[in-house]
Amino acid sequence: MSETISTCGNNRKPISVEQRGKNLVVDIHCHLNIPAADQLIRAEIENPPSPMKFMSKDSMQVNGKMFGGGIGKKLNAIDGRLEDMDRLGVDVQAISPSPGQYCYYAPPELGRSAAQAVNDGIASAVGRHPDRLVGMGTVPLQNTEMAITELKRCVNDLGLRGVEIGTYVDGTELADERLRPFFAAAEELGVLVFMHPLGFSHGERLSSHYLDNIIGNPIESSIALSHLIFGGVLDAHPGLKLCVAHGGGYLPSYWGRMDHAYRAREDCRRHISREPSSYLKQVWMDTLVFDQDQLDSLVRTHGADKLCLGTDYPFDMAEPDPVGFHDKLNEADKAKIVGLNAAELLGLKATKCC
Repeated sequence: MSETISTCGNNRKPISVEQRGKNLVVDIHCHLNIPAADQLIRAEIENPPSPMKFMSKDSMQVNGKMFGGGIGKKLNAIDGRLEDMDRLGVDVQAISPSPGQYCYYAPPELGRSAAQAVNDGIASAVGRHPDRLVGMGTVPLQNTEMAITELKRCVNDLGLRGVEIGTYVDGTELADERLRPFFAAAEELGVLVFMHPLGFSHGERLSSHYLDNIIGNPIESSIALSHLIFGGVLDAHPGLKLCVAHGGGYLPSYWGRMDHAYRAREDCRRHISREPSSYLKQVWMDTLVFDQDQLDSLVRTHGADKLCLGTDYPFDMAEPDPVGFHDKLNEADKAKIVGLNAAELLGLKATKCC
């Protein structure tokens, strides 16, 4: 006996996935690294920029131990992933590229080739377990036309359900006019854009204690999201499906300062027609915040309809009990956050097995 639960809110053909427990559980924030793309880059660039370039020696040593062991194996392959999903109570992972594989620093043609390799690899992984995995790709944002072409290939040819982007493009802010056609294309296609940082753009101040990741990631997301708001991107594209990692950064807990600036300063009203916090309400966020009070605050101020469970699997900064973390919410809010919202964004159709 089974019950079909439709959660596909767009014109794409829904993907059928299996719901194993009381609630459908979808992890919108988990990563897969594609070694073939790394090989392409290293064949052309002898010393590509490292995601760990700002880390202290101590942090690099700790990372080296972890990535040389279980985390590295899980990041570079899907072997053992389903077992971990079962242990965590996750029905479906929406796998996105390891942020180090954005490759925005590369020449456009090389960046396109690397993105294609990443996207082909993710599509292949999804094809092995289509009832448990869905994919999000990457695009070479260093060239807008190439990015749009690859976005369409991801969606139309590979069946991916969206793309992951960084918080800036090799020094170019996301609100730059050059990138506007990309956001227009994503809005038109109705696909998810998942924004994930790669440390802090000025991480030389955050080298010790792993601060480049701990506070650098949410700071970076706060900056990027502020540009998208004040730069008018979210005003111009109200239908854009944008989800921001790590609870949306720090803006959701300090949005009042943005609204005050909007009221007090004309330079904060150049490109937007209403208070900045209203645009924040257009954005989805994951719930990777680790603290019950912060989760409750997100639900209270942002709304359960705009939140999605995310773990950051398989990294050490992942949430260890993603479903249990939401247990103190009321049943309706929990059901939305742990799975239904992400299923709507990704176009999933859940079959509940009894």
